[in-house]
Amino acid sequence: MELLSNQLLWTGVAASLAAQIIKVLLILLLERRWRPAAFMETGGMPSSHSCMVVALTTGLGIQYGFGGPLFAVSAVFSLIVMYDATGVRRSSGMQAALLNLLLEELREVVREGFAPAPLRVFLGHTYVEVFVGALLGVLVAVVSFHLF
Repeated sequence: MELLSNQLLWTGVAASLAAQIIKVLLILLLERRWRPAAFMETGGMPSSHSCMVVALTTGLGIQYGFGGPLFAVSAVFSLIVMYDATGVRRSSGMQAALLNLLLEELREVVREGFAPAPLRVFLGHTYVEVFVGALLGVLVAVVSFHLF
């Protein structure tokens, strides 16, 4: 029962779900195609990872104060997640995409016996996607802690 009443946990989960729903709706609005599978994908606008960690951090600040150690730990954790989304994950995703193109070109040249599996491309985020995700996270936490 304690788990079900953990407002911080559910605020983070709600923020992540909101970001994923917005992602699907933006694809529908901007690309004019229904892609519900995007709900389960990483990358794209807004960043659900950023949204979730910032909602948790904001909720901690609202509930326990912005000067306490819990807020500080969560803020540092959030910054690491957002840095990773724009840095390491984005770079490795771009490298995997480029390697897949090179493999495709090599397959055309070598043809027989050359069949390595393509790399999975894990997309990171642009700074704008992370920023919008963070703003959404603050909004979800403020709404959650002021309405419930």
